[in-house]
Amino acid sequence: MPQFESHFFSSLIFWEIVSFAILFFVLYKYAFPGILGILEEREKKIKDSLDQAERHRSEAERRLKEYEAKLSAVGKEAEGILLAAKERAQRLMEENEQRLTSEAERIKGDATRQIEQERRKALQDIRAQTTELALMVAEKVVQRSLVEADHKKYADEALEALSKSQPR
Repeated sequence: MPQFESHFFSSLIFWEIVSFAILFFVLYKYAFPGILGILEEREKKIKDSLDQAERHRSEAERRLKEYEAKLSAVGKEAEGILLAAKERAQRLMEENEQRLTSEAERIKGDATRQIEQERRKALQDIRAQTTELALMVAEKVVQRSLVEADHKKYADEALEALSKSQPR
């Protein structure tokens, strides 16, 4: 193999070093700046994307906290409304109960008064009928017509006797 011979080998190494230096110089002068520029631009885009993602994440966390705070406030407000509604319903029930109780008492009082009035009326009717009956009996017994004063006197006596004999 001729490349491993000593006089070929040293010149080959020299030309390889020279060609590598030229290649490196050309790459350094023309390719590396473009490649490095592209890499720096890509690094900048990635960094900007990461920064933007971080901003979005922090904005999302802030909005989540706001949402949770609003949700908590709405929950407390709903509890307050529910409590107020329960209190109002309880108050209305108590008012209705009081109103119905007073209405029942009024109706009971009216019924008692009406019963008492009817009892008095019935007693008056009984007295009137008893008086007429007593007068008729007295007329038959006496066999004559009585004057108005006699009627009154006998009626009062009959009523007095009747009221003494009736238990109250």
